[in-house]
Amino acid sequence: MSPNVVLPLGSALVSFLFAGTVLAQWMQRRRAFQLVWGVGLLWYGISAGTEFLGSAFGWNEPLYRTWYLIGAFFVAAYLGAGTVVLLARTRFGYFVSFSFLVGALYAFAIRGRYPEETGSFVALLAVCLAAAVAVALATWRARGLVAPIVTVVLLAGSAVAAVAVFGATLSAPYALDPRTGVPVGDAIPGTIRILAGPFNIIGAFALVAGAIFSAYVFMPKRRVLGRRALPPLVAQVYGALAVTLNFLASLPRAAVALARGELHSRVPATLLIALGGFVPGVTSGLNRFGVTWAFFLGELLGVLLIFAGFLVSTEVFGSRVRLGPLVMRRREEEATAT
Repeated sequence: MSPNVVLPLGSALVSFLFAGTVLAQWMQRRRAFQLVWGVGLLWYGISAGTEFLGSAFGWNEPLYRTWYLIGAFFVAAYLGAGTVVLLARTRFGYFVSFSFLVGALYAFAIRGRYPEETGSFVALLAVCLAAAVAVALATWRARGLVAPIVTVVLLAGSAVAAVAVFGATLSAPYALDPRTGVPVGDAIPGTIRILAGPFNIIGAFALVAGAIFSAYVFMPKRRVLGRRALPPLVAQVYGALAVTLNFLASLPRAAVALARGELHSRVPATLLIALGGFVPGVTSGLNRFGVTWAFFLGELLGVLLIFAGFLVSTEVFGSRVRLGPLVMRRREEEATAT
């Protein structure tokens, strides 16, 4: 059987199993981040499911539109939003604000490829900049507003994306790489492709950076730079620098804690999640530049790594996790980022 059939099928099955596990936790604990993650994993499974159906039974226009909408707009964005909701009351909001700025820079960078789409470019730039400022200010003054701001932007953007994708006139019913048979976005109008980039960039950044940030929060820390009250823009730069330097300085202590069996399970768990978010981000990015052979493999590896991180976490298994000779305990019920 073709890898283009087997790999997406595996990704879909793992994603739906994973989504069911997370949503079951949400039903018990009613934590908002679990609901958002569960929805993101459902999107992951549906996206992979469209790839399986297209590869196994043939592509058509509705299937292709669904694949593009969910894969290009929803998967990374909702998984990243779950991480934002989880970390909304920490200084991670400054990283989120920065990711919106990166999304705006991406739109600016690709503007030359779609010179006729000035209106879409201006609107996207304005939304990204406004969201960046709003999230930075909320992180500075009212962190309880970070999650609502990001959620409103995500839901509004999702509605706009759905209308745009299903209402657009395509250049062909669908587009596949002739060498590998992997779907590509070439049939989608430039107006929509401009919008898709920031969704993926912001979502993937939030997922990966959020996982690394969480590892830092729960690891034994050596603080090179401490907390300071600074204006929003300065605080954003200082916060990123502080977490980066403190994370690197704390790695030796984390290694000692791991050897002693005292490392909080969220540290390896979140690093697995970071790797799981990074791998499909790379293969998806390569897909946009014509390197399509690793696309389905990256999807499967990504969801398996994220699922592994979830299983390692003591959120699932309780106060102790054993990985071969290593034991991790949940000693830190409360943790701070700085």
